Amino acid sequence: MDYIVFPGPLGLMGLAATPAGLRRVALRVASESSFRDGLEKTHRRTPRNNPDALKEIKRQFDLYFSGRLRKFSCPLDFGGATAFQKKIWTRLTAIPFGETRSYQWLAQAAGRPSACRAAGNANGKNPLPIVVPCHRVVRKNGELGGYSGGTDIKRFLLDLERSHAAL
Repeated sequence: MDYIVFPGPLGLMGLAATPAGLRRVALRVASESSFRDGLEKTHRRTPRNNPDALKEIKRQFDLYFSGRLRKFSCPLDFGGATAFQKKIWTRLTAIPFGETRSYQWLAQAAGRPSACRAAGNANGKNPLPIVVPCHRVVRKNGELGGYSGGTDIKRFLLDLERSHAAL
């Protein structure tokens, strides 16, 4: 597993990839060593800092944060996820840039209309925020709802997208 840590608009960010694709996006990390140690513990393998391997996806993040990228293009590695999580995460990628959908919509889109809570839980376990845009899911009444990175990050991302969606 290769990784990189770099400064982003929210602080230090971490990206990790396997040969199959992007495996982890961390929107805020305390340090490179904490990100690396977390990857090693979670994935039971020794990651290596390899900026060259993640150069293209980092470029895409730079474009996204500047408002010049609306959809990421890279292989994704959902290894270790359940079939339901994979279905939810795949449905998330269909939510257009600058728009939101409800948890109820997400459950229905995954073919389980009565599973709003399960859809919300799968949404919250998304290991690839922004690339798989879990921040675009809000409550049916339009309130933000939760976000594993914190609602301040969710609001920041939604505001960023809304400010660039009309351009």
